[in-house]
Amino acid sequence: MPEFKNMYNRQRKWTFYLLSIYVLGWGFTSYQTIFLGLILGTFCSYFALWHMFFRIKRFDKAISQGKKPLSFGSISRLATAGVAAAIALKYPEYFNIFSMTLGLMTSYVVIMIDYLFQSFHVHK
Repeated sequence: MPEFKNMYNRQRKWTFYLLSIYVLGWGFTSYQTIFLGLILGTFCSYFALWHMFFRIKRFDKAISQGKKPLSFGSISRLATAGVAAAIALKYPEYFNIFSMTLGLMTSYVVIMIDYLFQSFHVHK
């Protein structure tokens, strides 16, 4: 489990780096709706990543105690995406729906890139 916590911490760090870049883009460019959509989507994506980490910790604890584990919470992650989409659709003058969708995929892209970096790092 410690290696999973390290992986989560790396992914959290990179997600916050991206969020800070998006905030700078929102503040210093004329593409506020695009960057607000990215911020909204990435924030919801980070929440899903955090929720998945929390559920995996509970899953590991249940397995180690010999109990039946619960699910990983796919419904709550889908609901988070639904809320983000509803916000972006309700306020299209502030949020770009396409960039919000890209932001929702941020944590999955960060997970894949982290996996690639770690697999190349381990094989050296």
